[in-house]
Amino acid sequence: MTTVLDVQRLKDEGRRFAMLTAYDFLSARILDEAGIPILLVGDSLGMVMLGHPTTLPVTMEDMLHHAKAVARGARQALLVGDMPFMSYQASVEQAITNAGRFVQESGMHAVKLEGGGRVVEITRRLTEVGIPVMGHLGLTPQSVHALGGYRVQGREARTAERLKAEAKALEEAGAFAVVLELIPAPLASQISKALTIPTIGIGAGPACDGQVLALPDMLGLNDRFTAKFVKRYAALAEDVREAVRLYAAEVREGRYPGPEHSFAK
Repeated sequence: MTTVLDVQRLKDEGRRFAMLTAYDFLSARILDEAGIPILLVGDSLGMVMLGHPTTLPVTMEDMLHHAKAVARGARQALLVGDMPFMSYQASVEQAITNAGRFVQESGMHAVKLEGGGRVVEITRRLTEVGIPVMGHLGLTPQSVHALGGYRVQGREARTAERLKAEAKALEEAGAFAVVLELIPAPLASQISKALTIPTIGIGAGPACDGQVLALPDMLGLNDRFTAKFVKRYAALAEDVREAVRLYAAEVREGRYPGPEHSFAK
């Protein structure tokens, strides 16, 4: 099974790696069998699985429900649970309780928290009680309203310096990796070189140690969503539509089920 030490070893040896989101048993099993070393049960499930416009309505119960399914499907990957909005912001005690639920109830191996600032101290306390933490800087979707929308972060010198300082602070607080989302590639490169822990990019250029995408985006299932940083490796939404059309047509025309799908007695 992949551990946080294995992920650090990838950084130390200069080997790049992929992380993908997983929200259910079947996708987790397939990704695990494909050798993806880290699976993130992302709060993005609020948008791609539950139909919300943002991640903000996602609850701990939503996350635990999906995390349990992913844990049943994966055997080798490191499993990371996204701490949803308002599950850790109120207090360190709240964060420890909810992070503990991810590990104890749903089988996650680590949690991910968005932002710097107070999150640095929360990260320190969680790692002190034995819960590995993945940081997340740049565009932090749970702060989308405060950030003024889904915009590239770190273009201004002051913001870039803050992100570099926060990344270092998260490392010093014990985070085992940091996601860098939607920041300029040169800034992501600087942060990646400055940290001893791995960086995982999404819309942050090629210099990060790892890359992450949402599974429905890279498979083309979420075909109404477009973003500059997403590469579609398949067009499964159209494949599914065509398969469903064919099935419906065969049922209407009496071609399915055929003798090979029926029992004579």
